[in-house]
Amino acid sequence: METVRIDEGFDRYEELLSLIRASFAYMDGRIDPPSSAHALTAASLNRKARDEIAFAAVAGRELLGCIFCKPEADCLYIGKLAVAPGRQGKGVGRMLIAAAEETARDLGLPALRLQTRIELAGNQATFAAWGFVETARTAHPGFTRPTSVEMRKVLS
Repeated sequence: METVRIDEGFDRYEELLSLIRASFAYMDGRIDPPSSAHALTAASLNRKARDEIAFAAVAGRELLGCIFCKPEADCLYIGKLAVAPGRQGKGVGRMLIAAAEETARDLGLPALRLQTRIELAGNQATFAAWGFVETARTAHPGFTRPTSVEMRKVLS
């Protein structure tokens, strides 16, 4: 198992889209508004990978997971962290977070930032176990209640 950069040579966006959708499928009917993963296409993932810093976890030719990272002024924002359902709980997510941490350090950024949905207490607990701390609760446009939990991890 290794982490590879999703760069201009990457050509498996349909497979990557399937992985993200499978990883996020358990959220259907649990979160409101629905996941933005539903709006993704292979073409939009290709653009996202060019605009951001993206990694895939692989074992041979098998895609195990992915993470998209976007530099911000004081941190590296993590989005679309996805792990294939059959590989969850086996270190793939930690490996992808480690790639994000290394990227943040290389860019001179002192922290990672992510958002997870308010309804996904299990995700919040996992991120907390990985060193993330809740910093805010935010609402999607049109919602008067919090819909997301923002979390940060300060890098040592």
